Amino acid sequence: MPELDYDALNSQFESAYPQDILRWSAATFGDRLAVVTSFQPTGIVTLHMLHDLGISADVLTLDTGLLFPETYALMEDVEQRFNLRLKRITPALTVAQQAEQYGDTLWSHDPDACCNMRKVVPLKDVVSGYAGWITGLRRDQGETRAQTPIVSWDKRNNNVKICPFANWTEEMMWTYIGAYDLPYNTLHDQNYPTIGCVPCTKPVAEGVTDLRAGRWANQNKTECGIHQSN
Repeated sequence: MPELDYDALNSQFESAYPQDILRWSAATFGDRLAVVTSFQPTGIVTLHMLHDLGISADVLTLDTGLLFPETYALMEDVEQRFNLRLKRITPALTVAQQAEQYGDTLWSHDPDACCNMRKVVPLKDVVSGYAGWITGLRRDQGETRAQTPIVSWDKRNNNVKICPFANWTEEMMWTYIGAYDLPYNTLHDQNYPTIGCVPCTKPVAEGVTDLRAGRWANQNKTECGIHQSN
């Protein structure tokens, strides 16, 4: 893989179409490129664009064992619709095994530990085997993501992290989904702005604009840890 000039790339990509960034990613990393998605709206748009461009890459998703039935149904639909090379990453411990060792509701009294075991560590073990990975981070998703670069060196995974939609907005994602009549998680129609594991995801009141609201309610936590630097 060639040395990358991240400043130049970010300057170039700031005004580029996401399709151009996806083409560059495929050309640069080839079969060492992965897409990581939890099947949120940005992930659906990413997978549709890749399919439309004829780009095939490994698609990685975390199956924590605690996802909503609606999320599993969407995975199945999108996997078949786009003929994905989908790899479901599972934690070392099942939910039952975790309960035996750490108690029935680890997510309640130590959500960071639960996320680390069920998300952060399992994903790192797999994604670090790729030279580059595409993710759906966007700057409008909250303060912790407001400075998200489009291309960066990922110290945690020792590879390149690509956020083709960093400067898109939630409205733009839904406009695209509507224009192409794409499937999405039906929980979004029930006031779930973002969707994770069942115990840690709640609907929000009408009019709430925080796109991370409803995650880890009543906890001092807004990120699972995957996108936080070491």
